[in-house]
Amino acid sequence: MTLSPQWLDELRSRTTLSSLIGRTVKVQKAGREFKACCPFHDEKTPSFTINDEKGFYHCFGCGAHGDAIRWMTDQRGLSFMDAVKELAAEAQMEVPAPDPRAAQRQETRETLHDVMAAAQDWFVAQFNGIEGASAREYLKNRGIKESTIRKFGFGYAPDSRNGLKDALSAHGEDQLVEAGLLIKVDDRDPYDRFRGRLMIPIRDPRGRVIAFGGRILGEGEPKYLNSPDTPLFDKGRTLYNLDKASPASRQTGRILVVEGYMDVIALAQAGFEDVVAPLGTALTEHQIERIWKMVEAPILCFDGDNAGQKAAMRAALRALPILRPSHSLNFIALPSGQDPDDLIRSEGPQTFAALIDRPQTLGDKIWQVEFEAQPLDTPETKAGLKKRLSDHVRDIGDQDIAQHYRQDFQERYENAFFSRRDNNTGQRQKGQRQFAGSRGKFNTQYVSFKPMDDTRSVLLDGYDLRIAKAILGGLVRHPSQISKHFEALTMFRLADSQMQALLSELIRAAMRKEMLDMQGLLTILAETDCYNAAKGLLRADALNFTFNRKLPDSAPSDLLERAHNDLAEAIKVITVRPGLEAALAEATRRVQDHLDDESFAEQQRLRRAKQDFHERLVELTQIDDVV
Repeated sequence: MTLSPQWLDELRSRTTLSSLIGRTVKVQKAGREFKACCPFHDEKTPSFTINDEKGFYHCFGCGAHGDAIRWMTDQRGLSFMDAVKELAAEAQMEVPAPDPRAAQRQETRETLHDVMAAAQDWFVAQFNGIEGASAREYLKNRGIKESTIRKFGFGYAPDSRNGLKDALSAHGEDQLVEAGLLIKVDDRDPYDRFRGRLMIPIRDPRGRVIAFGGRILGEGEPKYLNSPDTPLFDKGRTLYNLDKASPASRQTGRILVVEGYMDVIALAQAGFEDVVAPLGTALTEHQIERIWKMVEAPILCFDGDNAGQKAAMRAALRALPILRPSHSLNFIALPSGQDPDDLIRSEGPQTFAALIDRPQTLGDKIWQVEFEAQPLDTPETKAGLKKRLSDHVRDIGDQDIAQHYRQDFQERYENAFFSRRDNNTGQRQKGQRQFAGSRGKFNTQYVSFKPMDDTRSVLLDGYDLRIAKAILGGLVRHPSQISKHFEALTMFRLADSQMQALLSELIRAAMRKEMLDMQGLLTILAETDCYNAAKGLLRADALNFTFNRKLPDSAPSDLLERAHNDLAEAIKVITVRPGLEAALAEATRRVQDHLDDESFAEQQRLRRAKQDFHERLVELTQIDDVV
């Protein structure tokens, strides 16, 4: 189809821009122009102007600029041709006809749109009738409101082979088969595709029904059944709820991507309307590209189970070849075994909002998945991690981006396995730390170390891992202390994958609930795979720190305070130890390479510091006076 500049100019001239924009934005007359608060960014004082004579809008705040067609594509999320067709219909203009074959395809699509609209009306009628009682009860039990049911157009397909076929017979069997509503096998009579299912219409960006998803209400497989690909519907290119999410994202500046229909609907009902979902497949490259037209870094929120996290990783890897500057993916991880609907119903929208305010970057996601893929306790497994990361970098199409990822993964790898000391090791610096416990203290005045930041992690294995298990047991027994040490705990990387999973669940639980006691924490952990590990760490004879002992309800407050202090000190000990060990190894190498008084003195200071660490840990395990 060829649209001449003259034809497009005529279309613009027949469109009153202020009226078009005024349908969704409050506009005010301002001399020969109109003004409004810009719909593309948050503002209280209007800086958005509309000039009907010249046929353009402009925002002096964010720079948004365009004509009527641009408004339809940017604000409504339509494709260029869809925008032109909608404006042409309102302006009573005929869109230039394409070539005969394209015209025939367009006619077929228009006919199928009529078929799908009729099917949607019939499904809704069945939902509201006697046979739809089970579907209405299902949505009621899931907490779906009446307004949400109407907004998303829920319907019901009766358990009949010919119900829809007979009701829409006027459209002809061939059209119903091509629309994906009937199944035809060989020479047998066609029959209804959807039977005994809750029906969810799938719409295109213009809001027209192009397909359906059907959820079974009783036992049976598949749980969800989608329309097949048709002239209207390509599931690899379509996103559920895009027609509603696109304008919503203009207000929020984000897009959330979840796994399925009900996640979208639950989030929209809770106030998160900028949400879409793929349709029974992993997120495809086409879908990622479509979302990038709206926002540069959509947030992927898949279920907390293994399948959900695998889907998130598949999306991450599919994005690598098509990454381009400023465009990426972000991720949030839900509690194990929960989807967005579960989380909102159990914890409320504020908990979900807190999660999406702190998303994980694409690089963080790939690093986390590969780092936790297997225990990294041998040189071979560590080398395997390095190779997997290198393979992912090679998949990145943009070489500038690939170089940044290569450097980022290299730094993470070195920080995990080859902790570096400051250039000024052995020199006293500001901010040196002194750790004090209830029995004594050790002083690090003769050793400097790098404090942890967002790019560093501390790998705990061997002896430090045993201490870490004691700390985890202490956190289970004293969950109020988790949030106090949140920053340090999030940097820990435990070589034991089961202990790492438990640590993640403890942090997640503390984020969700500010006031948390041991029994409440165990109740949360009972819904995860970490419950038995947590119970094992609570055994009184397993670990010999004050914070691992069960205190009677009548115990003096100073004993509880001591347990908390010792727990804090143990966390600090294993935070500092990797840096101290690396500094000592470097000092020893220098002494071996070039023995002088300064190098020898530095080595001795570091050895005394290491001895102080050991002695303090011994003190922390002396709990004879604890009841």
